[in-house]
Amino acid sequence: MDDIKVHAIWLAQDDPKKNTAVLASRRGDLTLHKDMRKIPRKGVILEPLCGKIFGPEDHELLTIKHGSLVGLDCSWAQIEDSVETVMKRTRLVPRMLPLLLAANPVNWGKPSRLTTAEALAAALYLAGRKEQAKNVLGAFRWGSRFFELNHEPLEAYSLAKSSSELVDLQFEFFDIEHLR
Repeated sequence: MDDIKVHAIWLAQDDPKKNTAVLASRRGDLTLHKDMRKIPRKGVILEPLCGKIFGPEDHELLTIKHGSLVGLDCSWAQIEDSVETVMKRTRLVPRMLPLLLAANPVNWGKPSRLTTAEALAAALYLAGRKEQAKNVLGAFRWGSRFFELNHEPLEAYSLAKSSSELVDLQFEFFDIEHLR
């Protein structure tokens, strides 16, 4: 089984010495793009505001159709403007992840406050590429903690048959009303 091509759009809004996309690209786990014109034309872009969860019906685009998985690397403080700017310039399919807890030191335990590397690893895990997912987070001391912290939801999400099933599954693991 071939690895899924993984990319990240880097908007340079965070410290590059701590940036997970920059560090993962140095290890060769993803391709980093500063220039929007060089991002892949076919695939899925992870962006947390789109409202449609990355589900089994999206996996084929990354596996059989050889599309790329692209992360949007920006500051959480500038997420709305960043998403708006990037989505005007790409035809990639926008998807968000089901609820997961961040394991990175900055947002430890916060629902959906994932780093770019955590988000890409989660999507790879859901698409059945568990080893590739673990490799993406392999550069980080806390990388394995992400999988430990989210083991049960990741396993359940990876077995879901549709995006709508994923939406419902979130309620089994998280009290969504208290997260708002």
